[in-house]
Amino acid sequence: MEKYLPLIKDSLKKLIQIPSVEDTPKENMPFGQGVYDALQFTLNLAGSLGFETKNYDNYIGEAIWGEGEEMAILTHLDVVPVGKENDWIYPPFSGEEVDGKIYGRGTMDDKGPAVVCLYCMKALKDEGFVPNKKIKLIFGCNEESGWKCIDHYKKVAKMPDFGFSPDADFPVLYAEKGIMHVAFYFENEFGLTMIKGGERANVVCDKCEAIAPLVESLAQNYGVKNEGETLVTFGKTAHGSTPEKGINAIHSMVNYLESIDMLSSKIREYLFEDKLGLTDINDDTGYLTLSPDIISIEGDKIKVVVDIRYPSTYSGEELKNKLSQIAPYKVLSHQLPLYNDKESFLVKTLLNIYNETMGTDCKPLAIGGGTYARALKCGTAFGPEMPNEESTIHQPNEHVTEENLKLQCVMYKKAIKELSK
Repeated sequence: MEKYLPLIKDSLKKLIQIPSVEDTPKENMPFGQGVYDALQFTLNLAGSLGFETKNYDNYIGEAIWGEGEEMAILTHLDVVPVGKENDWIYPPFSGEEVDGKIYGRGTMDDKGPAVVCLYCMKALKDEGFVPNKKIKLIFGCNEESGWKCIDHYKKVAKMPDFGFSPDADFPVLYAEKGIMHVAFYFENEFGLTMIKGGERANVVCDKCEAIAPLVESLAQNYGVKNEGETLVTFGKTAHGSTPEKGINAIHSMVNYLESIDMLSSKIREYLFEDKLGLTDINDDTGYLTLSPDIISIEGDKIKVVVDIRYPSTYSGEELKNKLSQIAPYKVLSHQLPLYNDKESFLVKTLLNIYNETMGTDCKPLAIGGGTYARALKCGTAFGPEMPNEESTIHQPNEHVTEENLKLQCVMYKKAIKELSK
């Protein structure tokens, strides 16, 4: 794979330079211009490498190789917003390469692995390998904000039963928590006229604004800044599945507004201090996480959208019953958990590839993140993040190291070969 590395890096940089954050739909562009451009680029690249391609109405596309029973490699080309650009060392859509790192939104999540898997297929093909399965390298376009691309694919094509998604962690996953995005509606008891913060339900809010009186001594306590007629708090983005890695700007603003009698204590008590003890719920796949990532005023209510990741063996219906104790709510989306037998062929094969490559004896993992693997009857996630590697996914300065790219090349090539024999 060494000879393909310069091509991988060049293709990845070009793809990173396409700002594929979901935007206002246009004609034949269901997720906006940037996502459309990213899909066209990737399908053209796959075609130039000699693979059959299909584009399903610009919702989703695929590169196809081989015949027989179908196998999926599920990737995505859309990315989350960049957050505060001032927090980036290099522009988030530059694909800048410095000191063995390529910077940009999507380098790890999930453009990098998509490009690597495509070139791994090319390398195997050049070596004369003939798969005994029809490999479908699928390029989704709405993974970060709704999975409409997967829904569309299942309507117009047949999703393979078996495969993996290179969109999580090494060594391999055996489980993913359930994911529920819930909008709570709290009474606006004190007549707050404006509060807004957060862009995506699965990204910790890094900026929150409100119109309220400025009480300087309290403002300093809660990190509140005065910007003209608006009060602002700042935080740090992180993936909604790991809210402890971020700093939630909504939390600071809620505390301040409560301290000046502009907000009741309920939002703080239930969503930030977890009065119901929801985050004590756990099993072998981990603890429940609660991340209030969007806040706004809707009509006469204060709306807070919360990202909840619950343990894989816990009941989503039981969770809903508990949520009703907080405030009136609406479930915006709900992805059921993924749970595989650790001894299954798929998990054991991918785990062995990792351990043999790295000379380790690691065990399979469970995570709070959600991948396209859930779209398969028998699916799991495999890489690209390495154990103990500091994650920059959904954060400023997302990047991939050359070392990580090389390891992806080795392991994804082996995975494609072993699973398609």
